[in-house]
Amino acid sequence: MTERRVRIALLAGGRSSEHEISLASARSVLAALDADRFDVTTVAIGRDGRWELGNGAAPPRELERATSPASPAAETLPVPADAAVPATLADVDVVLPILHGPFGEDGTVQGLLELAGVPYVGAGVAASAVCMDKDLCKKVLHKSGIVVANHVAIRDGDQIANPFGFPVFVKPARLGSSVGITKAHDGAELQAAVELARRHDDKVLIEEFVAGTEVECGVLGNRRPLASVVGEIVPHAEWYDYAAKYDEGGSEIIIPARIAGEVAARVQAVAVDAFIATDCEGMARIDFFVREDGEVVLNEINTIPGFTETSVYARLFEASGIPYSELLQRLIDLALERHERRSKLRY
Repeated sequence: MTERRVRIALLAGGRSSEHEISLASARSVLAALDADRFDVTTVAIGRDGRWELGNGAAPPRELERATSPASPAAETLPVPADAAVPATLADVDVVLPILHGPFGEDGTVQGLLELAGVPYVGAGVAASAVCMDKDLCKKVLHKSGIVVANHVAIRDGDQIANPFGFPVFVKPARLGSSVGITKAHDGAELQAAVELARRHDDKVLIEEFVAGTEVECGVLGNRRPLASVVGEIVPHAEWYDYAAKYDEGGSEIIIPARIAGEVAARVQAVAVDAFIATDCEGMARIDFFVREDGEVVLNEINTIPGFTETSVYARLFEASGIPYSELLQRLIDLALERHERRSKLRY
């Protein structure tokens, strides 16, 4: 008797400025999922927020077309004229939300899936929301005894405060992929940086500059998470900005990182501690700075990291002995395990 294929809904695109990055991740995931084991349906979300069912066997260009805001077949949640999208989400075994940034990585989609009672890959509502908000995340980590860079948060209408001197980093509190981030070297640049960040969020971080080696570590698991080997980021620019992350030749990753073995072990230990402290499950890529004296400073936690086969998260686990296709299978298994565990709770 042939075993039934696992039914998967792959969420791609999204409303945030990281839309295109999500599409690239989703195309890689779609290509890597074994058609003999998985029955995949794509649910494409346009920049305008409209949701549209796709074909799991669609070529990459169709996945791109499906997420176009101009697509005439697109519908809107929560009550589309055609109920196919919510019916599809309710009828799958697991959802893969390959979405980055607001309206996908911040607990909003996770909340929808919790309400629908559908298993999904990655962090839950609270962990997604906390890790998306760099201000809140740093406060949770600091309270948990994990070293983070010092920062101040300013909201819309607040005066700009910089107690750190220059340079400093200015960031939207709730965005990723280095969108809206500036390294400011003086007062004029600081003013411009805050104005740029405020286009993306009404809460902005001014963060001290941490001199050191930038490294990243992947974490995989639920109750017993494991850390990947540590990779070193070498941007071909002053810092690891959007162009350095996504332009060809903008940066390189060295695996394993060129740091002492005991420091790498410390990065892995802190990565797992931070994963647990923020109540993450499934996956996360955690970014650090290692100071010259070996101190490990956590920069941020990404609960849905870039997920192409050549993305840092996948490459870190490839180097750890877990190839891309197996990584996807483990994440699906973790989603199902968590759903089964939590289904036994009484509310």
